[in-house]
Amino acid sequence: MIPGTHNALADSRNQDIKIFINGELLSRDDAKISVFDSGYLVGDGVWEAFRLHQGVLVFLDQHLDRLWQGAATIGMALPFSRADLIEDVWKTIRANEMHDHVHIRVMVTRGIKKTPSQDPRLTISGPNVVIIAEHKIASPETKEKGITLFTSTIRRGSPDYLDPRLNCHSKLHEVQALVQALEAGADEALMLDVNGFVATCNATNFFMVKDGEVWTSTGQYCMNGITRGNVILVCEQHGIPCKQKNFSLFDVYGADEAFATGTFGGLTPVIKVDGRVIGKGQYGPMTRKLDVLYQDLIQAETKKQEK
Repeated sequence: MIPGTHNALADSRNQDIKIFINGELLSRDDAKISVFDSGYLVGDGVWEAFRLHQGVLVFLDQHLDRLWQGAATIGMALPFSRADLIEDVWKTIRANEMHDHVHIRVMVTRGIKKTPSQDPRLTISGPNVVIIAEHKIASPETKEKGITLFTSTIRRGSPDYLDPRLNCHSKLHEVQALVQALEAGADEALMLDVNGFVATCNATNFFMVKDGEVWTSTGQYCMNGITRGNVILVCEQHGIPCKQKNFSLFDVYGADEAFATGTFGGLTPVIKVDGRVIGKGQYGPMTRKLDVLYQDLIQAETKKQEK
């Protein structure tokens, strides 16, 4: 298995999944989009990821808010309602007979282009909607062992040219950062903001722990992570000091613990950054505590939606 925050246990059922494309359910081998799709041509689209937990799509409203905000940001009118999209997600889930430990990716592009071009006026169809639901359990081995990071020279963008909070299909700068990290022998990349402060990882948000306090970036230059927000929430609920602040690699190298957060992996310990061992180089007590509190929040969300 490839180490990292998206490391999942192998599941043969994923070879036979049905994929939703514009109202149709197609086999994995038959699920295709035109080469004139605007997402393929110029990265013009937005996406969202959900988790199905015990038959419940957890934190659904937060994810839908982020998707609709992303569409509004890129000036793409969605010709369907939230209820319509939710029904399509459930249609995909039911077709695959799924109930638990499922990761769902929803991708919406501007549509089919008349010719390869950036110009949205050359789009000749409505938005393309793809929903992929897979059986996915985060690797317990990765969770226990932790991951290593390398600080990339690729910076997180300023909000005035590509706001990091936007879940868009244009991810090349994050891929570049990850490639640097992989070539340096790390699992994933740590990315700084335009001022040199720690912003986020290439695909997840970053936290560190120092003297009983939990630190994360200000939020100005990092992804608008749902899990990030929920970790901040459980800290507030349980009296754990959590600061959204500027901090640098100087602070990270001297941290007691560090971890990354994301919809799929939840909380993943970070044991090494740029070759420096973080704390004791293991899954630390604060990270374990926050992971339990986060799982409790998921259970509470599940019970609330079941009522």
